[in-house]
Amino acid sequence: MAGYHPLRFSLSLSLSTQIICSLPALILCVKMVGFSTQPYGIQSMLKDGHRHMSGLDEAVLKNIDACKQLSTITRTSLGPNGMNKMVINHLDKLFVTNDAATIVNELEVQHPAAKLLVLAGKAQQEEIGDGANLTVSFAGELLQNAEELIRMGLHPSEIIIGYTKAINKTIEILEELVEEGSQTMNVRDKDDVISRMRSAVASKQFGQEDILCPLIAEACIQVCPKNPVNFNVDNVRVAKLVGGGLHDSVVVRGLVLKNDAVGTIKKVENAKVAVFVGGVDTTATETKGTVLIHNAEQLENYAKTEEAKVEELIKAVADSGAKVIVSGAAVGEMALHFCERYKLMVLKISSKFELRRFCRTTGAVALLKLSQPSADDLGYVDSVSVEEIGGARVTIVKNEQGGNSVSTLVLRGSTDSILDDLERAVDDGVNTYRAMCRDSRIVPGAAATEIELAKRLKEFSFKETGLDQYGIAKFAESFEMIPKTLAENAGLNAIEIISSLYAEHASGNTKVGIDLEEGVCKDASTVRIWDLHITKFFALKYAADAACTVLRVDQIIMAKPAGGPKPQQQGGMDED
Repeated sequence: MAGYHPLRFSLSLSLSTQIICSLPALILCVKMVGFSTQPYGIQSMLKDGHRHMSGLDEAVLKNIDACKQLSTITRTSLGPNGMNKMVINHLDKLFVTNDAATIVNELEVQHPAAKLLVLAGKAQQEEIGDGANLTVSFAGELLQNAEELIRMGLHPSEIIIGYTKAINKTIEILEELVEEGSQTMNVRDKDDVISRMRSAVASKQFGQEDILCPLIAEACIQVCPKNPVNFNVDNVRVAKLVGGGLHDSVVVRGLVLKNDAVGTIKKVENAKVAVFVGGVDTTATETKGTVLIHNAEQLENYAKTEEAKVEELIKAVADSGAKVIVSGAAVGEMALHFCERYKLMVLKISSKFELRRFCRTTGAVALLKLSQPSADDLGYVDSVSVEEIGGARVTIVKNEQGGNSVSTLVLRGSTDSILDDLERAVDDGVNTYRAMCRDSRIVPGAAATEIELAKRLKEFSFKETGLDQYGIAKFAESFEMIPKTLAENAGLNAIEIISSLYAEHASGNTKVGIDLEEGVCKDASTVRIWDLHITKFFALKYAADAACTVLRVDQIIMAKPAGGPKPQQQGGMDED
């Protein structure tokens, strides 16, 4: 303490004490200022309530995880032994199906990355009408393998380059695996059509394909135009009637309407048809009018003039040669009375789409309001009859001569959900017919093509020198998912099956696939399991595109959701 001034010491002590005392106040002050400071970085750019995720862990791997979850759902439904899913949508409608397109449509997927896979599945469904499950499941498998590579330290860009090279090579190999002589086919030959359609229908209704395929083929061949490329899927209709069994199903050349005729006339043959969209009834005037009636005689005359007007209109239709009137709306009682008097059969079709199909079947022109039709506006039917099928009264409109005719497959089953699933199998079969009209080439089914692709891509990856060889090798490995899933869904030992498939393909038997009934590997051509080349081509292409798109994303920026009141914050939660 020698030489230290007492005053200076006390001053320094008091200063330090003062600073210490004011520290809590200073912290409080800084805190209060902190709330009013402007946000910086991305917070300053976007509105409050936004969410921002970036980097491998937050964005890429989370995206991959969401896609994996979706493909896990669809994967167990792949193939003939695929399990059904019970989906209840937002309207409380129940779906019991193994059709991936229906499942992903009704799930209402929210995650943006998983939505990309859903869109790929939808694109496949619209393009081909079959193979949506392969697209979603294969894309999920590609992303799962990409995750392993990312965790090993590879950059997503290198994986994308590898995957792009792999899909281009896959398309080349797929061309080589096409069965010789399948380039040309007679689309009106029932056996040829059934052989190409069987695997698509069996994947939805295993065990029923031998009953369903001949029916679908017959319906498609009936309505196939002169140029098969112009085949219209909408010309094959499905009428679902509860009762009976699948073996009671029949194909009707014409349209089956699930309602009764309005009047007492239930059958007409070789008749001309008039179609009125606006209904068969007295039309109200466009302007409002007041009728002043002084006595009973005037009232009687007024009622008679209305009757006379309706009779005049119905008589005009009858005079034109029409024996059948089809109404798109209500049929008035007075109009129906005069239709009965002039021996006209009356049908009511309230669905405008069904009305259009009726016009296409009969060649009629739909008229807006009740008036005398010209000869060109009338359609023609061979027969219109009301029949009873399984307790339900249906109207069958047959038109054998019609050029652009419609054929209807009447499906019978015990419950509505079974009938819905049968309808999806029929849709797949009809879409496959449309695809084979465009391109009839076939490749071996039963996972034979996938194993061959995996084997050849593995060999191709060894020739590559860059880091993308790992991407190509993983792409090849992803093909193993298909035989593995087919075997697992059938309750077989997947590892055993895959190793024996590789052994067969290594010895040059490129058509060997899995026979799920016996649980052994067999030549797909002897078991007659073929897949359309065009279905495989688009499914693999869309899956690879979707996987690469998900891998290209490195940031997710979600704006504040629009509208609606803010959800109430629960008490006891902090700001974050």
